[in-house]
Amino acid sequence: MNADRNMMMKSPPTVSKERIIWDFPKCYTPEASLQLKRDWDVKTKTACKDRAARHQPWDQQKMSKVVVVGDLNVGKTCLINSWDTAGQEKFKCIASAYYRGAQVIVTVFDMADIKSLDHTRQWLEEAMKDNEPDSCFIFLVGTKTDLLPLEEVQRTEKDAMKIAAEMKAEFWAVSSKTGENVQGFFFRVAALAFEMCILKDTEKGVPASIGHGVGIKSDRGVLEEGTSQDMKRSCC
Repeated sequence: MNADRNMMMKSPPTVSKERIIWDFPKCYTPEASLQLKRDWDVKTKTACKDRAARHQPWDQQKMSKVVVVGDLNVGKTCLINSWDTAGQEKFKCIASAYYRGAQVIVTVFDMADIKSLDHTRQWLEEAMKDNEPDSCFIFLVGTKTDLLPLEEVQRTEKDAMKIAAEMKAEFWAVSSKTGENVQGFFFRVAALAFEMCILKDTEKGVPASIGHGVGIKSDRGVLEEGTSQDMKRSCC
């Protein structure tokens, strides 16, 4: 009984099909992306298809640290349930620990508040103080697109893409209210961070143990075949 309980604690719940990344996620717009590849790295594919590796105990070290920063009320909490310091003085003493070791830094601004876009440079600079240059993926995310007419959204996007180029960031425009581009954005973040972990392990010569419940696959046929066989075994 204790052994079963320990295994349940080590293993995350099974990933639903709605959360499975079937194909390598596309960028929001090629003009604002530094990652233009269309498929997984061959080493990542090999690791995902290795059934022996996939069924290793869950390795929490495969979890990537994503830091979300930006001005107060730009929509960070709606975008993701995150710890939002909002630049408050009482959090400054622990900000370094919050930023340190990030694989992904997401700088968020309000599409309807151009000042919050200008402030993203400062937020990124603050977050990068405790991280090595080129050590993480950087995203610039504009929220609340539903509050603006299309023409204004397009104008703000042009300004945002200029800043994204300076920051070496990938730009996305989203709406938490309507859900526009939200899933695509998080799939993109998850895919890039996941692949970076796998490739780093490969470079170090460490076997890429994917763990239970992993839903990132590059071969739809292999996944569906495995799912079908598992269902037959459980039913019969």
